[in-house]
Amino acid sequence: MEKSIDFEEKRRFIIKLGKALHKFGTPAYRLEAHLHNVSIFLGLDSCFLITPTSLTFVLSETDDEQEYAHVIRVSPGELDLGSLARTDELVDELSSGQRTLSESIKRLDEIEKKPTPYGRFLTFLAFGGSSGAFAMLMHTSWNDVFWSAILGLVVYLFVLWSEFSRRVTDMLEPISALTVAILASAITLIDPSLNTSLVILSSIIAFIPGLALTLGLSELAARNLISGTARIMDALMSLFKLYFGGFLGLAIGRLMWGEVEMVQSTFIPSWTAWLAVTVLSVSLVVQFKARLKDAPWGIVSGYIAYGASVWAALFLGGPLSAFVGAFALGIYSNLFSRITNLPSSVVKLLGLVVLVPGSKVYIGLNTAVSGQNMLNSYDLGSQTFLIFMSLVAGLIFSNVAFPPRKIL
Repeated sequence: MEKSIDFEEKRRFIIKLGKALHKFGTPAYRLEAHLHNVSIFLGLDSCFLITPTSLTFVLSETDDEQEYAHVIRVSPGELDLGSLARTDELVDELSSGQRTLSESIKRLDEIEKKPTPYGRFLTFLAFGGSSGAFAMLMHTSWNDVFWSAILGLVVYLFVLWSEFSRRVTDMLEPISALTVAILASAITLIDPSLNTSLVILSSIIAFIPGLALTLGLSELAARNLISGTARIMDALMSLFKLYFGGFLGLAIGRLMWGEVEMVQSTFIPSWTAWLAVTVLSVSLVVQFKARLKDAPWGIVSGYIAYGASVWAALFLGGPLSAFVGAFALGIYSNLFSRITNLPSSVVKLLGLVVLVPGSKVYIGLNTAVSGQNMLNSYDLGSQTFLIFMSLVAGLIFSNVAFPPRKIL
């Protein structure tokens, strides 16, 4: 009887840990490996099948043929780097004997219920900051940067509304893109220098699934085919919904306000890219809910990723420079893992956002549908594919050259 109770507590912890880490945005192949290691520590035989929308656990004690299976349907997780770090520390405390299993289960409940550390007002500012920073990275005009930041704040109002309305949650991406597209069309009446398409893209940049596409490709590279395929398809559908909302909003805007001929304005200087990386990195710390003590490491990861890719672009060209940026980011994040004994993803994901070409996928979609090129760039399809592959390869090579301490 005592043995049965002990097994029940172990499997409760494993299942609750898996659900929590999935909720905090952990990729499937890393989550499965981590759960397997924890199961071995607890003296359990285990098998896991993780996808973005389902979790399957099969557990048994090593000297018992009886198995316990648990299957649950879940929603795709959202990045919460602070909770991810706390959960990893909890597992360390359990393995070192500082906590019992029952205490660990209670602590997991506390971590899941912990409110966002930055509050709604800072998150509101972070949405505007990330939108303005992205426009700045595109080397557009200061007018575009200003209006992108303002419309980014409008997008967060829909995020806030979605917390209280299931219907808004289900259509959050298209209704946000639709609204900012209509507003951007109206703004051209008072500011004809506005690059409407670029401002719309910048405003909804928080929803552009570039990071999800990169993680999906990483899962495919790790041969986790089901989860990788599901994540990529989910990201593509999000992209289609965003583009349709923006396309429809522009059409409605033209009907309501008419079409204003664009007046070319002065582009911002190139040095502002570093300011943009700073603002973007700080905004991502808030949006990804990283802890304050980990925030400086995360901000530096943005500098390293961007700086390495800019330097490499001088010798290798744009797409392949992403490989160097990802490699440098991987080495840095693995060094962070060794120094702090935390998962490398706590800072890696913050820097990776600076490199991922999700915006180019959106721009390529716009070119294919409308025939208009937003940034006068060509071969976007091949460039985007090369950048994605370079990012995945750079992260893989960095893990081989300098392995991380933690699986997560």
